[in-house]
Amino acid sequence: MSNPWVLIFVAGLLETTWAVGLKYTHGFTRLFPSIFTLIALAGSMYLLARAAQTLPIGTAYAVWVGIGAVGAAILGIALFDEPATAPRLLFLTMLIGSILGLKYTSH
Repeated sequence: MSNPWVLIFVAGLLETTWAVGLKYTHGFTRLFPSIFTLIALAGSMYLLARAAQTLPIGTAYAVWVGIGAVGAAILGIALFDEPATAPRLLFLTMLIGSILGLKYTSH
């Protein structure tokens, strides 16, 4: 897996995983959710670092954060009954557009 865009996408998915995992750790007082969350965090950082060897760091970091933020927000709606208001969904859609824009305008 050497394509930096694949690496950054998987890193973003792992960021979503560890961000949502934080909710299940209960402040890192639950062992297995805490271990799983820390493994996802380490994997996410490693893949971000690998992708940043090729991609500009500003682009790599922004895409990584964006994927994690969108994923965490969507899972927050699905798993934790967070609000899915029209303005919130609009801004998430705009964030997805920004992520795609960064990908397609980066060299």
